[in-house]
Parts: sequence; C-alpha cells; structure tokens
Amino acid sequence: MFKIIVELFLLVIISAAITPFIRRLAFVLGAVDNPNARRVNKKPMPTIGGLGIFVTFNIGTFVLLREQFLTHEIFSILLASSVIVLTGLIDDILELKPRQKMFGIFIASLIIYFLAGIRMNVLKIPFVTHEVNIGWWSFPITIFWILALTNAVNLIDGLDGLADGVSMISLTTMGIVGYFFLHTHQLYVPIACFMLAACLLGFLPYNFHPAKIFLGDTGALYIGFMIAVLSLKGLKNVTFISLLVPIIILGVPITDTVYAMIRRKLNKKPISEADKHHLHHQLMRMGLTHRQTVLTIYALSLVFSFISLLFLLSPAWGTWLLILGLLVALEYFVESIGLLGEKYHPLMHVIQKIINQKSKIDPTVEVWHLGDEKPDQLKNKKKTK
Repeated sequence: MFKIIVELFLLVIISAAITPFIRRLAFVLGAVDNPNARRVNKKPMPTIGGLGIFVTFNIGTFVLLREQFLTHEIFSILLASSVIVLTGLIDDILELKPRQKMFGIFIASLIIYFLAGIRMNVLKIPFVTHEVNIGWWSFPITIFWILALTNAVNLIDGLDGLADGVSMISLTTMGIVGYFFLHTHQLYVPIACFMLAACLLGFLPYNFHPAKIFLGDTGALYIGFMIAVLSLKGLKNVTFISLLVPIIILGVPITDTVYAMIRRKLNKKPISEADKHHLHHQLMRMGLTHRQTVLTIYALSLVFSFISLLFLLSPAWGTWLLILGLLVALEYFVESIGLLGEKYHPLMHVIQKIINQKSKIDPTVEVWHLGDEKPDQLKNKKKTK
C-alpha cells in the first residue's frame, strides 16, 4: 500500500511537470479559447489541458502501477478513452456540433460495452431478496449511463478549476467507497479512481483562477467518461444503494445538467443549446467572485460526498429519509438561486402558504418580511421596554 501511495504522489508531480508542455502544444495546434459572450475568460486561453491528464493517467496505468490492472480491460479502456480524447481534441481545435460529440462518446461507449465487457447486468431492489437480471436493458442503460455522466462533467466546466476540483472530490470519494465499503476483490477500481484524482491534483495549480490553461472538451469529456466507466466497473453487482452512491457523489454536475435540460424545455429551447444560467453563472450573479463561486461549488461537492457515505452507513428506513431530505433541500437551493428562472418557486410558495395558514390559525403570529414595517405587536413590546 505504501508503494501505491508513493506512486500516486509521483503521478501528481508528472501531471504538474507535463502541463506546461501541453500548454505550448495548444498554441501550436491552435487549440485556443477566444473570449466571447458565453465565456468568462477575457483573453485567449490555451485549452486541451486534459491531454496531459490522459497521458499522465496512462503512464500510471501502463508503467507505475501496471501489476494492479487486468491487461484486456486496460487496453480496451485505453482504446475507448482515446476515442474520447480525439473527439475532444477535434472539438477544441475545430469546434464540433453537439451531435458529433455525442457520436464520439457513443462509439467509445460501444467499445466499453462489447470489448471491455463493462456493463450493468443485474440490479438488487430494496426489500426483494433476489437480484433482478435486467436482460436486454443492460445495453441501453449502460450506454445512457456513460453518455449522461460524460456530458454532466462537460457541462459544469465553465469556470477556472471548477470541473477539475469537483471531479477530484468525486473520484476521491469513489475511491474511498470502493476501498472501504464495497468489499470487492477488484481493488484496481478504487486505485484507478485515486490515480485519476492525483492527475487532476497535479493539473489544478495551472487551472485554478486565474487559469493558465483550460481542460477543454479534451479534458472534460475524458474525465467524465472515466468517472462513468470506473463507477460502472465498481458496480459490477449493482444494488439500489450502490447505484445511488455515484449519482449522489456527482450531485453537483448531475443537478446542473438535469435542471439545465428542464430550464431549456420550459423556455422552449433546444436541450443542446448553451446558455449562461448554469449553477456557477447564478452564483456569480448573486455577487460571488470567480474564486468564491468555485470554492462554494467545491463545498457543495463535499456535502454531496459526505451524504453518499451516510447512505452506505444508514439502515433501509434511514436511506429513504436521506433521499427525501436531500430532494427537498436540493429543490429549495435550486429555487433560491433561480436555477430555473425567477418565476419558478413551487416549494417556496408551499412553505409561504404554510406560514400564512399558521398566521391565520394563530392570530398572535404575524409574518414580518425583512425591509417591511414592523408589526404592531413588536412596536408595542419595544415601547413597554
């Protein structure tokens, strides 16, 4: 174990050392993000930073920690992830259409399903003693899982260091869950999670605000794809709870993606159409600086990671209470920052109705909104003093 820890630190150093060379390569290839209405950068910024992460991770896989991995699977994952990186590189240099990027992810997903043999086969439902074989549903569910998680990470890549830090937190949590909670003999899955997190840590100083290089679609797609594949491999024998864990761990990008789709549907816009109403945009509109916004989302990711660990430690009834509490808290947070728009506040309206109803039942209770004139009851108390 000590050897693995030392080599993880070595991966951090390699990632940090290789990034300046990738930065120069970006300028040579013309992989540069120029400022526009959708972007927050004020000057041309080299991208394809994810290429360094891809190279570093494979150095760890094929050189430093080669004995930890199965030959057939790592070569299959290398082939699939190469398709992802190539798709991202082309997009960073020439800018692909959304459907073209989805096609690249789809091809990589097929390699994972058929060649690597990594797929979702069975599901153990709560309160049911036997496992349910999902049969032919295995194919669409596996492909959807990879497509959804890959795009979720890609969509959150909107600020310096955001996707990098959130993914690093998620991967570290996945590694902890795989090593300490899932009791699997395939320890290379949590080790791979820690390896990719180490690569991201080495890249973070160059990517944190003010960034010197962006992940680009090369990095965001690659990280999202690897998270999807590693979580899928770690869930070889899927239970309902273990299925929820990676979803909760990736709560920030998944929430942002789901509400982005709902928002665009409500506004009658194409789901693939980009906008400036994502989570980080809304937090910055509230007055947070670039760094404060990123650190706030890091904190949210840590909260989701902590909740995912509670799921594994809770009894069955506690799990349902956690789900209910999480959904209510998440909806309240989304409404409070206006993620779906200024007019969308169903939960807040319900809470307000309950408060108003209470004030009608108990006439001594008066609702006082900050900024309004004080109720007579409070004025009288102040006079008596």
